[in-house]
Amino acid sequence: MRASRLLSVLLLLQAHGRLTAAELAQRLEVSVRTVYRDVEALHSAGIPLYGEAGHAGGYRLVDGWRTRLTGLTAEEAERLVFAGLPGPAAELGYDSVVAEVQRKLHAALPGPYADRAAQVRQRFHLDPAGWYSDGDASAHLPATADAVWGQRRIRVRYRGWRGEVVRVLEPYGLVLKGGRWYAVAARPDRPEPATYRVNQVLELTTLDERFDRPADFDLPGWWRAHVVDFRSRLHRDEATIRLSPRGRQRLGEIAGDLVVAAVDASAGPPDGSGWVEAVVPIESLTHAHGELLRLGAEVEVLSPAALRDRLAATAAGLAALYAAG
Repeated sequence: MRASRLLSVLLLLQAHGRLTAAELAQRLEVSVRTVYRDVEALHSAGIPLYGEAGHAGGYRLVDGWRTRLTGLTAEEAERLVFAGLPGPAAELGYDSVVAEVQRKLHAALPGPYADRAAQVRQRFHLDPAGWYSDGDASAHLPATADAVWGQRRIRVRYRGWRGEVVRVLEPYGLVLKGGRWYAVAARPDRPEPATYRVNQVLELTTLDERFDRPADFDLPGWWRAHVVDFRSRLHRDEATIRLSPRGRQRLGEIAGDLVVAAVDASAGPPDGSGWVEAVVPIESLTHAHGELLRLGAEVEVLSPAALRDRLAATAAGLAALYAAG
C-alpha cells in the first residue's frame, strides 16, 4: 500500500511540477504528516526530490528527472476506458483506479505532450448526465458491474412496467445511455439478452453460480441493433398537425430527429400566418398528448380525433382553472 502511495507521489510531482504537502495529502487522501514521512522515504531511496520554502513553495523533482515506473496494472488497464468519464467511473466504484490511470498516463507523456493533454482537459469535458438529473446511480450498480466482470449470476427483485418481478440474470454488460445505466442480461431459461435499467433493481443477491458468456457476443453491436429496433417500434401511429412558425422552431427542442424530419418532409406551403400542416409519427396517444402540450398554442392537432379531444379537454381544464383564480 505504501509503495503504491510513494509511486503516486512521484507521478503527481512529475505531472504537476510542484505541489505542497497539503496538496499532496488532499490528492492522496492521507494526512500531511504521512506526506512528510513519504518524502523522507523517497529522499532515503535517492530520489532527487527537494522542497522549497515560502508562500509559493512546495515539493518538486529535479529538472529533467523522470520516473519510468509508469506501467499500468492489469486492473488499471481494464479501467482505462473510463479515463474520460470520471462521473460514471465513480458510480461504478472505479474512481480511485481511474485517477491512478490518469496520473500514470500524464506522467508517461513527454513535457510538451503532457502540457497539450492538460490543455485539452481544460477545453473539452464530457458530462453524460442530462440537464435535469445528476445521473442514474444505484446502490446495486457496483455489484452488477462485479457480476459482469466475474460472470456470476445475480438474483434481482426488479420493478418493471408490469410490476415487480424476481429474476435470475446473467449480466453480459453495462451500457450508459443518456445518463442512465442499463444491464444487458440473459436468463438461464431465456438466452436472448434483454435490457434492465439498473436504477429499477430493488434488491440484488450475487449467486455462487458462474455462467458462460457467449464468446461471439458483441455488446456495442448488440446495443446498436437494439436501439434501431427500439426506435422502429417506438412510433406505431401518426398524427396530422398544424404548426406555427414558432412551434416549428421549438419542435427540435422537445421532439426527436425522426419527428423533425417528418415535419420537414411532409409540411405543405405556409398559410397566410406562416402555419404549416404536417404528418408526424407518434408513440401513443398518451405520449403524444404530453409532448404536444409542451408547444402550447403553437400547435393544433387535426387528427386523430382522440388526440385532438384529449388536448382540447386539457386546454378547457386549464382555462377553467385560471379563470376561477
